[in-house]
Amino acid sequence: MMTIPNPEHARFCWVDLAASDAEVAKSFYGALFGWRTQDENAGSGHFTRFVHGRADVASVYQMNRHYLAGGVPSHWTPYVAISSAEETASQAVSLGAKILVRPFDVGKIAQVCLIQDPGGALIGLWQQKG
Repeated sequence: MMTIPNPEHARFCWVDLAASDAEVAKSFYGALFGWRTQDENAGSGHFTRFVHGRADVASVYQMNRHYLAGGVPSHWTPYVAISSAEETASQAVSLGAKILVRPFDVGKIAQVCLIQDPGGALIGLWQQKG
C-alpha cells in the first residue's frame, strides 16, 4: 500500500502524472530514473506508483478520453498535505480559487482534491488517511 512518509501540514508531499499514454510514461521514467512500477486499484479506477528503492516517489494514471479529446497534454500535479480536504477546498474557494475535482477518496490512502488558484495554477490537496 502506498504511504506518504510523514506528510507535514502545508508542505508539498506528493506528485502525480496525468499521462496521455501511461504505458509510454512508465517506460520513459523507468529508463530515465530507474523507477519501478506497482499497479494499484483506488475506488473505481486505478493508478501506478513509481517506486525507487523501497520508497514511493510519484504516481501516474491514464488521462480519460474526455481530456485527451480536448487536447489536454500530459501534466504533473503537485499535492500539499492538509488536515481536511473539505475545509481547505472551501477556504480556497473563499479566496478566489475554483474546485476542479471535488474531494474524493483514493482507496484507504488519502482524500484528494484539485483546485485552480486565482492566477490559473493547478494544485492538489492531500489529506492522508489513517
